Amino acid sequence: MRWRRWARTLFSRQDSAAAPTALASAAASRSTGPPPSTNGASSLHLFWQVPAGGRAIAAVEATVQVDVAPPPERLVFWALQATMLDTTGAEHGTGHLGLQHHPAYPEAGAVNWGGYRPGGGELPGGPLGGPSALGNANTCDYPWTTGRPYRLRIEQATPGAWRGSVTDVASADTFVVRDLHLDGDRLDRLMVWTESFAHCEEASAVRWSDLTVIDHAGGRRRVEAVRVNYQRHADGGCATGTAGADGAGFTQATGSLRAVPQGTVLTVDPPVSGSGHDDRG
Repeated sequence: MRWRRWARTLFSRQDSAAAPTALASAAASRSTGPPPSTNGASSLHLFWQVPAGGRAIAAVEATVQVDVAPPPERLVFWALQATMLDTTGAEHGTGHLGLQHHPAYPEAGAVNWGGYRPGGGELPGGPLGGPSALGNANTCDYPWTTGRPYRLRIEQATPGAWRGSVTDVASADTFVVRDLHLDGDRLDRLMVWTESFAHCEEASAVRWSDLTVIDHAGGRRRVEAVRVNYQRHADGGCATGTAGADGAGFTQATGSLRAVPQGTVLTVDPPVSGSGHDDRG
């Protein structure tokens, strides 16, 4: 699915404070049925809180594991998102890479690597690494499995080409989805998200872990904090759906009571000493 234009404003436009009675009324009116947004989806976001002072980010990784799949007939998209910038800070486009539960694909399994230019319009790209049941230029068949972790990676393959790949952590098999064609040499405005086209009461759950930024010298830094965002009620977002943290990763669940408020900063435990993880900036 496409990254929505309104998502470009998420870092600057947050839900304003509302009276408890207004929030209760909103929740009561948006807990069941399809979300009334323009694209028919409701989204949950986790904005990465990257430690300041590090080198420019050349690549990003995140592990995604779908723990509860949505109803068979529903589309849900779980993605890692990054914006490509140049040395002046100019934005060249935003890409999203992730797994889809899509009923039109074999066993509802698909992977997407697509995005948009700053002024709108899809980013161009190379051919997909596999067949696409719908002939979609951004989405191809990918037989992911519930309860199994997959490592998403966005990196610059060559100047002007940004590659999206997914690795089955258990088998270590890596699938290159394709390359997107746009300039820029660094990544910013990082997040992971759930975009759900299910009804507001219908459950799905995903776990994100090992959020990592990588600089041009290969130095890796673990992102240990994220800020919670929910699609605004005014934009058609469900009143249900929540986020959380379990010490080693972050969670997003649809169809659930909102246990974690908008704007909450969630953290994971620091890595265990001697684990071999390189946190050098």
